[in-house]
Amino acid sequence: MRLARSLGGAAALVVAAAGLAGCGAGGSATTADAQTRVFAADNGQITIPAKPQRVIATGYAVPALIEADAPLVGISAWARGVPMFTPEDLATYEKLDKVAGESAAETNYEAIAKARPDLIVIGVPTPVLGDVDVERLKAVAPVVAIGPKNPAEWRELTRKYADAAGALENYDAAKAAYEAKAAELKQRYQPVLPGLKLGHVGSYGQVAKGNFQREFDKSWGTSVINDIGGKYYGDVKVKGGGSRDVSEYPSIEELPAAFAEADAITYSVKPDGTVAPAVQYVLDSELWKNLPAVKAGKVFPIRYTEAATYPAAMRALDTIDQAFAPLLAK
Repeated sequence: MRLARSLGGAAALVVAAAGLAGCGAGGSATTADAQTRVFAADNGQITIPAKPQRVIATGYAVPALIEADAPLVGISAWARGVPMFTPEDLATYEKLDKVAGESAAETNYEAIAKARPDLIVIGVPTPVLGDVDVERLKAVAPVVAIGPKNPAEWRELTRKYADAAGALENYDAAKAAYEAKAAELKQRYQPVLPGLKLGHVGSYGQVAKGNFQREFDKSWGTSVINDIGGKYYGDVKVKGGGSRDVSEYPSIEELPAAFAEADAITYSVKPDGTVAPAVQYVLDSELWKNLPAVKAGKVFPIRYTEAATYPAAMRALDTIDQAFAPLLAK
């Protein structure tokens, strides 16, 4: 599951390594090529190589460091990111050794030790870091833990991942390209988008419980649209920290009240354009069909709402532009 679940304390992707001292580079510098620096991470001020040569990445660090061309020697599985990779990045993902699966139970401790990393970057939320035996990891290589606290924080997180791995050059290029594209779209939609009160249906409602996910500003399905001038009205009734500060899960009966004021509604779809069951549940409801925005035809499917890197968000911008094009029609 994605951050909306992991920030609530559910199982997250983690990695641990066998306590085999000497398998990776140590923290002290003995030659010019092994110089170190101190890096501020969630787990403290960590001495890491100034120029890492053999990096292991887990969780949210996986797509960020693949796209930044970091010197990776092992990664955890990250199936949710596969549809958002370019063909080149997908090839890199597929060829890299998977030293962990999608959960801690699938960790291959021997593979981590054999990879001889000089840096391990763990991309999990801070509450989940307690599931990792960091001390055992430190016996193999310096450990940098950098976890998300809210959905829109991917911008800062990806920079930290790239910085730790010595791959800022490609990160900076991707960031600049994204910001230029976002500025272009913001100007294009300036006549129509800022004046709309938007609502968003996310893909992590629970059909079995009869609820849906409503996302506000700075959430998964909304933060990229925020960058081009879109604003989602309202606020979470009871904030629960992390992603629950920017999204909530009302019952389906509350759909009319949730979106009665919406001039337009966006909703998350998968990268291939298909609709997840949690969203289809909303779209099939008679309550949905009677919403003012739906009756007016102002509903827009949005792909790549799980984008958590600048290259993936760049593709999100392209699909948002395609979805919102009717707003510009006279």
